[in-house]
Order: sequence, then C-alpha cells, then structure tokens
Amino acid sequence: MAEGTTVSKLDFKYWLDKATEWGQATTLESQKDVCRHLPQLQEFLQQIYETLKHMNSVVAIQQFPLIGQLLGRLCWNPFVIGYDESQKILMWCLCCLYSSEPQNPVELKANSWIQSLLCHLLSSSKWESNEAETNTFISALGYTSADYYSHLVKNMVSSLVTELKGNQFNGLNVQGRVSDSRLSEISLLCVPLITLPDLTPLLETLLLCHGSASQEVLSSEFLEAVNEAFLKKKISLTETAVFSLWLRHLPSLEKATFDLLDQLVSTQMTSLEEVACVIKDSLLPQAAIHPAIFIIIDEIFKSILLETDGAPEVMTILQVFTQLFVQAHQNKNKQHKFPLKAYFSHCHQPLVVALIGRPSAMHCSQHLKYISEILKTLVEGESIRSFADLFQIWFLVARFGEWLDVAAEQLLKAPAEPDALLWLLAFYYSPQNENQQRTQTMVEAREIYSQLRMLFSCPALSVKDLQDAVHKADIKQSGAQHLTTHLLISFLLFSSGGHMIAQEYISHVTGTREASQEVRGLLLRTAHRVRPGAEGNPRAAALANNLLQKLVSRA
Repeated sequence: MAEGTTVSKLDFKYWLDKATEWGQATTLESQKDVCRHLPQLQEFLQQIYETLKHMNSVVAIQQFPLIGQLLGRLCWNPFVIGYDESQKILMWCLCCLYSSEPQNPVELKANSWIQSLLCHLLSSSKWESNEAETNTFISALGYTSADYYSHLVKNMVSSLVTELKGNQFNGLNVQGRVSDSRLSEISLLCVPLITLPDLTPLLETLLLCHGSASQEVLSSEFLEAVNEAFLKKKISLTETAVFSLWLRHLPSLEKATFDLLDQLVSTQMTSLEEVACVIKDSLLPQAAIHPAIFIIIDEIFKSILLETDGAPEVMTILQVFTQLFVQAHQNKNKQHKFPLKAYFSHCHQPLVVALIGRPSAMHCSQHLKYISEILKTLVEGESIRSFADLFQIWFLVARFGEWLDVAAEQLLKAPAEPDALLWLLAFYYSPQNENQQRTQTMVEAREIYSQLRMLFSCPALSVKDLQDAVHKADIKQSGAQHLTTHLLISFLLFSSGGHMIAQEYISHVTGTREASQEVRGLLLRTAHRVRPGAEGNPRAAALANNLLQKLVSRA
C-alpha cells in the first residue's frame, strides 16, 4: 500500500485472506463466518472506496496491486453480495478502477473484466446462493451462463427504465418519482457499462430524467462518459437524448463543438458536401434549433474567429454550419419553431431576414444592393458605439458569406451600379476601418474592379495580363488585398479568358499556407454554389473542383 492511504497493509492482507478462505461460501462454517464479519467488511470496503475515488485507475492499481483479486473474490461470494450495502460498495470500487481512456491491452482487459463483474452484480439475485442449483436451472432454460446473464441484464435495464419513466414528466407523476440521490447513484453505476449495447435504453431514459431540484442530479462522470462515447461513435443515441445531454451539461456541448472544429480543420476536405456531411452527422446544427444551444455554439465560433483572426477554414465551417442550421430551423414544425429573434436577439432584424434568404438568379443584384444599404446605414449611423457592436454586425454577415461570393460574381458579370456591392465586400474585409480608411479601400477596390472588367470579355489572356492589372491597381490596404483575391478567383472561374490561365495563376498566388487556405475556401464555396442542380454552371464547377484537387495534392 502507498504511504498515507487510509487502508493499511495489515487490514488489506487480513481481508484478502478471509475472501480466499471463504471462497464462494459453500459450507455452513464459511457462511456463518461471512455473516459474522460482514459489518467490519462493509466498513473496510467503504474505506477502500473513499481512498480509490480520489485516484485514477492507473494509480489505484499501482498502489493496490491485489485489489482486483480481493474485489473479484468478494463479488462471487453470494453471502457478501446478498446484502445490498455490500453489493453497492463493491460496484463503486469497481467503477473507480475502470479506465475511461485505456492506453494498452492490459487496461482494456481490466475494463472488460470490470464490466463482466458489474454485469454479474447487477444480474445477481438473492436466491442464487447455491451455484449448482443455479447452473441446473440455467441449463433447464436452454441458456448458456453468458446468455442467461445477458438476459438478466436486459431485464434489469427494462425494470430500471420503467422505474425512471415517472421522472420524464417534470414532476407531474409525483407518486412515481425517483429520488435525486437514486438518479445520481444509477447514473454513476452506468459509467463503466456505457458501451454495452443492452444499456442504451437506460442511458437515454436517464438523460431525459430531471430531479426535483434546480441543480443537476445525474453525476458529471456519467454525462461526460456518455458524451465521450457518443463522440467516438461507441454508442448510438436518439437525437432527443443527445440534445438533452447537451442542454443539461455545458462541458459536453463545448467538447462536441470543439471536437467537430478540430476534425474539420485538421482534415483536407475537398468539397463542401463532405464538410456538410461531417457537420450534419455531429447533430450540432439540429441541436442548435434550441436557442440555448445555438447561443453557446455561436459564442464558440466568435471566440475562435477572434483567436484565428478570421481564418478562412473556420469561416467556411461557420458558413456551412449556418446553412445547415437554417435548413433544420425551416424544416421544424411551425408549432414548435422559435422565432429568428431568439437566435439573433442582438442583431438588426431586417438585416437578419435579408441575409437568411438563399441567393437566386432572379433579382439577385437588387437584393445585394438592399443588403448593402442596410449595412451601410447601420455601420455609418449612430447605433455603432463600440467594437463589440461592429463585430456583432460583421459576424452576422460572415455567417451568410454566400452572399459575398455572389456579390463578387455579380460585380464582374453585371457592370451596372458596382459601388453598393464593392462597399459590401469592403466592409466584410475591413470592418474595423474608419470612414477615411474605408474610403481608401473603396478607391483601391474600384481600381482593381475596373481593371478586371476590362479584361473580363477578352477571349485570350496571359498570366502577365492579370499580373499587370493587379499592379496597375496599386493595392496597399490589407482589406483591399483580400477583396482583390476574392475578385480574382471569381474572374478566373467565370470569364472565358480566366479559364485558360486559372491553374498557372493560382499556382503563382498560393505560395504561402495562408494564401492557399484563402483561395481554397473561395474555391470550395464557389464549387458548391454553382454545382449542377444548384445554380448549375458546370464549367465553373468543374474548374473549381479541378483547382481544389491540385491545391490539396500540393499541400
């Protein structure tokens, strides 16, 4: 034993010797001896539990190398586990030894052994004191021992689910209510067994149960373990159960969101369809229909965008997530649908309504001009009193970035009244600019726009022609540089001359990781927007996908 623990070497050796001596208590003498020593044994097991619960499983095994042998022997002694108190403490001790993140085959084997012991304890009955009679009975039923215990576990789960159902009605079924402590105990007991398929109905029922008090009644270990198993696809839960988990346990929702972002950022996705599939599979857009969940995810996106200075890959994820959220919200039954203000309570509602509509060919330029006018009124008016106010507006526009891609395309295709669309792009890429700086950004934006418009109808171009156009525009402002990149990608994809030089020019401008990520994000979004069946520009979609493949292969 480790020095300083409450369990002495002498006591531990005494009880291990006793457990070995008792065996499975098949003789009258051993049965009497168990009964005589049971109060002291329970006290000793309580001491072990109080010590183990402050350790992780690896440290516990190191400090108590024979703990498994002791607990294993006691678990198979029917006169020990015949008392509820002894059985309960043994379960708690086993739970402490369970490794939530097994690192090697030994820990995996130990977890499997603990699960089998817990299943045995859960499925044990008081009349099973005679093993020979029990085995005869099992055989008579036509079961193997393993099958028998599996059926008993299913029955136990069914029984507990029935017991807990009364707690799903927010206290209306008063007589059938289960105490808060009982809910906590059941949830803690489930921790090592969470990945057992037979336990899923109990997990889902627990997640839908609420206690009588305002604080959480389910153990945090249980909530964290369920979330971890779900995120690693070790268990499958209903959407209702998952949403309830995230609503009642904020750390689980945060972990699910960060895990999704890590997965997407660390993987070289080659299409927005692939990105959308991963995001939708996470269930987070569907869960975000509940405003409380939406607000938390919203804040996480804001913090990450600020930390990464608006990284293109994060912007793309945010925009796809928003599209999927809007789809889920629109598909929701009208009677159960929250108003948009519940999600965007601090935003200008006419702007929200204008942005949330999907771009279409009809009246697109007029709608973009309308969006730009609303934004300009807000940004240049007196309602903006702090950076936070300005960021809130910019973040809303960033969520619906598809409009910016359409604006860049429309600028080159439709020459009438470009200023409103240029201002929209200038604000997006330079939101923090004061009026004088934004005026300079607009000057540079108009210049590059004019140069590209002159080249747009040219059937044959060289990379030098495009380089000269950028050089003539003399782009200096940081925001104007990003705006220029956006217009250039649109030029390459939607002009006949641009198609001929797209590969060579993009190789020229993506020398750094930052530039490559920026171009990749623009290509991903455009390929998705003009794919066949959407706006349907097969030539531009094919070129964008080809350029994406080349960028990914170079990474």
